[in-house]
Amino acid sequence: MATARPLLVIALALAAGWAGCAHAFTVDITPRNPRTLYLRVGDGAFSGGNFDSGGQPGTLGTVNTVSVTVPAGQIGSGTALAMSGNASQLISNYDGFAFCAAGQIYVGGFYRRNGQGGSASLTVAAPSALTSGSNDPIPFSQISWTSSGIGDTGAQPIPGGTFTGGAQALATFPANSWRESCLSFRYANTLVRPAGVYRGTVTYTLTAP
Repeated sequence: MATARPLLVIALALAAGWAGCAHAFTVDITPRNPRTLYLRVGDGAFSGGNFDSGGQPGTLGTVNTVSVTVPAGQIGSGTALAMSGNASQLISNYDGFAFCAAGQIYVGGFYRRNGQGGSASLTVAAPSALTSGSNDPIPFSQISWTSSGIGDTGAQPIPGGTFTGGAQALATFPANSWRESCLSFRYANTLVRPAGVYRGTVTYTLTAP
């Protein structure tokens, strides 16, 4: 049995753009022009209070990470290991509710437009593998996540899943609705790999026609 201790680090980035609570948290928001997309992954920026009191989203630029160190005696054991995120902001920017637990990553936002109909699409893109300094690979399919929210019951607007490498469709955001979930990541730990820090970046994108 190898005694190396791989450290897995995923960087979580976001992009947003367009072409041209005792339940899973979704809430209708007032239609308004100009058409607006907002996506927050991990820590975010808001000015003037929370959204429900007139606050406005900003751009923070922080790229949060989730990571786990595999104990030497457990490498490749097949026992999944929880990964911990470094996000410090765990509240909802909608109303300031303490929505995520320590170690989780918040993902949420809205698609706002004047009038009804239409929806935005949330996707995530990952490379085929995390790599170490010596280019040893760990397939991104070893990383999965579950979805929850403090006080929530029922299905989450952003469901759990497993990275496949490449682009994946995650959820839709109907026009004039705010949607958010807290993601907990885990490493499947079914492979034996040399010691090192294995890194990879995934990018979440919210788009609307």
